Amino acid sequence: MNAPLPGRHAALRNALLGMALLAASAGSFAADKVRVGFVSTLSGPSSALGVDIRDGFLLSIKLHGGKLGGLPAEVLVSDDQFKPEVARQLFERNVKRDHVDFMTGVVFSNIMLAALPEALDNNTIYISPNAAPSSMAGKECNPLFFAVSWPNDAYHEAAGAFANQRGLKSVYLVAPNYQAGKDSLAGFKRVFKGQVLGENYTKLGQLDYAAELAEIRAAKPQVLYIFLPGGMGINFIKQFVGAGLGKETMLLLPGFSADQDVIGPVGPSMAGLFNTAHWSPDFNNPANQRFMAEFQKEYKRVPTLYASQGYDAGELINAAVRDTKGNLDDKDALRRALRSARFDSVRGPFKFNSNQYPIQNYYVRTVGSDGKGGLINKSFNEPILRDHGDAYVQQCVMRK
Repeated sequence: MNAPLPGRHAALRNALLGMALLAASAGSFAADKVRVGFVSTLSGPSSALGVDIRDGFLLSIKLHGGKLGGLPAEVLVSDDQFKPEVARQLFERNVKRDHVDFMTGVVFSNIMLAALPEALDNNTIYISPNAAPSSMAGKECNPLFFAVSWPNDAYHEAAGAFANQRGLKSVYLVAPNYQAGKDSLAGFKRVFKGQVLGENYTKLGQLDYAAELAEIRAAKPQVLYIFLPGGMGINFIKQFVGAGLGKETMLLLPGFSADQDVIGPVGPSMAGLFNTAHWSPDFNNPANQRFMAEFQKEYKRVPTLYASQGYDAGELINAAVRDTKGNLDDKDALRRALRSARFDSVRGPFKFNSNQYPIQNYYVRTVGSDGKGGLINKSFNEPILRDHGDAYVQQCVMRK
């Protein structure tokens, strides 16, 4: 057999090498699917919040044909059981064993802060659909952490601005004793110009507020402002109304303490209450109209703020995977795509600040008739805070 000519041999070798490099390059460029670790509170008194985030997130994927950015999506859903240590273990499993591309889902700040290092220390991006503590907005900001919801203080700053607008001069404050609770009351006090007659940090998960209500009655504030998400808020409002305090004191709420998951269990006494939020069911932009219609069609209930945030988290990931053409290994390109936030949010205008927290509008809502015998939130036309960021962004030196 004749030996191949040296020139032909070199050409063949180079061609084969080129094909191998091209194949390797193509393999690293586009993933075959997107894997997302979704950890949230899906059992216990606060489970409605996690369930709504999950359902909104999964609806986003369903409306994209089961894909994110054109790639098949695999979502690994787990229940943190409202326990920080369980959440940490689930994060570790998703990141180290399952090799997910993104983590998301957590409701509560204390649980997220306990689990988050498992993602960040292993170069995994976390998209927060809810918890957004002040620490992560400021000195502890991280290039792998994106808050698609709101800074912890923002709803409460908006409530303080509304109390000022209404000419209210005295307030009593109640929140759970954890990071988001502390951030909430700090936000209200940062803006409110009147007198704080008292503030009470209750046990996280507390359901009996007889002692707190007695203190409020004695203080006689013009307005009572509470941050008590989930079952905590439901029980407090029922007990507040039952004690007859609504005749003496205006109850002002952040949106998540007057949302659909609270309106249902509390009932007619929610009518007329004011609350502050970045989203409302009656927003008439096309993205929100589609979300409202599809969510009610899929789940047979009106979505909450939590559901809208879960949906937007899915839309953000979809846009980033799309814009990077599925190159999930290039974290710098993926971060740039996330920061650009090229998706249609259900809330309307949305962009990230330099600390990767939102800059957005906040509105006052009031609970009123849905025209079908029930109650639903309706927003005032003009925002109480426009293009609002957070108080901590100047402390953020984003690590590259």
